[in-house]
Amino acid sequence: MDPIVGIARGQVALDAYSAVVTSVARTLLPTVVALTTRRQGRRGAWHDGSGSGVVITPDGFMVTSAHVVEGCTRGGASFVDGWETGFDVVGRDRLSDLAVLKLEGSEAPSAELGDASTLEVGQLVVALGNPLGFSGSVTAGVVSALGRSIAANSQGHSRLVENVIQTDAALHPGNSGGPLADAVGRVVGVNTAVVGPMIGQGLGLAVPIDDATKAIIAELTKSGRVRRAYLGVAGGTRPLPPRLVEQLGRDRGIEVVEVVDGSPAQSAGLRPGDILVAVDGEPLGEARDLQRMMTGDRVGGSVELTVIRRGAISTIATRPVELEAERA
Repeated sequence: MDPIVGIARGQVALDAYSAVVTSVARTLLPTVVALTTRRQGRRGAWHDGSGSGVVITPDGFMVTSAHVVEGCTRGGASFVDGWETGFDVVGRDRLSDLAVLKLEGSEAPSAELGDASTLEVGQLVVALGNPLGFSGSVTAGVVSALGRSIAANSQGHSRLVENVIQTDAALHPGNSGGPLADAVGRVVGVNTAVVGPMIGQGLGLAVPIDDATKAIIAELTKSGRVRRAYLGVAGGTRPLPPRLVEQLGRDRGIEVVEVVDGSPAQSAGLRPGDILVAVDGEPLGEARDLQRMMTGDRVGGSVELTVIRRGAISTIATRPVELEAERA
């Protein structure tokens, strides 16, 4: 190939890449907010913090990471055009690392939410935020991996945030809470973590914007909290014996390792060593399946668990209670 032709083709590809990133930046930067927070520590000292957020409704509701607004109820917000105002924390959910804020003022430019379930590995994504105090920063990269999980904790309860997006778009402290966008400027993730020793090396994670997290955002906006059902068991995946695989049509269940004292699981008679294989007839294969099913609409209602105990299949009825996690 003629070197001049090769250079020309490379320039065309670079120009196309640049056009996508600059278009996303033009679309989304007006909706990205630099957040400042102040919280009081256990010994009375005040701690200042910062992060990013993105406006998702014209009347000023924003999404950010829960850890960005940890311990505070109000803070300051500034936009790339210089407009500054305050915000109130409407609700936060540490078990998804998402929070909803409300800007002071009646109108604000807003972003469109996309769907992370349509992402593919290698797809171009753009991260926007305020890293290290530098307002309105833009980085670009690709989706490095999908389906990652990160652990979140609240008041002694732990939960996996599922389907986390891994990207090589460079992230730094202060990017947390800012949007991760697809090539047409739709928000497909909320930047939530930079992996420890890889800070500044372009390895970051984002909570996906999908049906599950959209429901969490809607619930936070409406009531300031997320309701989840609680059984009170801890366990892990266990293969089933061949005889039961053939009978049930599945090869795995969740072995109960611990039953919490005073929990609905204990009241229903669940014991360590039991294997859970279904909830209301819906198959269980991994602990995350049980976590996914414990939605707020199951609180207080009758739930039928299919259990294997000493090789025999039985059903146990129980009534989950509400998981008591942090409320904003």
